[in-house]
Amino acid sequence: MSQVNLSQERMYKVLLAPVISEKASMVAGTSNQVVFKVATDAKKLEVKTAVEKLFNVTVENVTTLNIKGKTKRTRHGLGCRSDWKKAYVRLAEGQDIDFETAE
Repeated sequence: MSQVNLSQERMYKVLLAPVISEKASMVAGTSNQVVFKVATDAKKLEVKTAVEKLFNVTVENVTTLNIKGKTKRTRHGLGCRSDWKKAYVRLAEGQDIDFETAE
């Protein structure tokens, strides 16, 4: 995959937040992957370019999946949470992202 030319604004709109969960922690330890919540219209190449430029790491692979919003009961009847997109980003060997010190 070649790199895409992204503006600084688009990079911050593509990557919304890191996903901190038990499964994300297990994947980070065993497969050298980091999990991000990304924009629903983001492409894999955009995610790869944004992570490489923002965190100064080398990305080997990006896998994305769409998460359907859950239906929840409220006191006003049924409601639905928003759909969202998740990206598993595999980093090159020896690379790591520390979210506490990242800019």
